[in-house]
This record gives sequence, structure tokens and C-alpha cells, in this order.
Amino acid sequence: MKKSYKIEVDCAACAIKMEDATKKTCGVKDATVNYMTQKLIVDFEDGAKKEEVMKEVLNNCKKVDRDCEIFL
Repeated sequence: MKKSYKIEVDCAACAIKMEDATKKTCGVKDATVNYMTQKLIVDFEDGAKKEEVMKEVLNNCKKVDRDCEIFL
């Protein structure tokens, strides 16, 4: 199941790093961060608990940029 989230990303390079961090999160099948639209699209693995996965995604993205915000 895919779901879209608003994300605040400061630069295109950070968007790529956050996309990679999201893809490496357990429960995520695939992810895309679009810097221009400030959107994060997450494709969850079957049976994944979206709320728990997104908390981990936010933690992983904050490792890339402390100021990162994902609006859940």
C-alpha cells in the first residue's frame, strides 16, 4: 500500500539521502522523496504497521538532517 506524506527537505541532495534512509527502513518496500513538491511517497510491505514504520522513517531521516519534518 502506498501513502503520501508532506516532508520538509532543505535541498535536493538531502532528499536523496532521506529517500535512501527511508528505503532501508524495515517495513518499507519502496520510497520516493520529491524535493520540488516536498512529498514523501512510501510503499509499505504487506502487513506492515504504517504508524510504527513511519516513526522509524522519521528517526532515520533525522539522522540525515536533524531539522527534517514529516507530517504524519
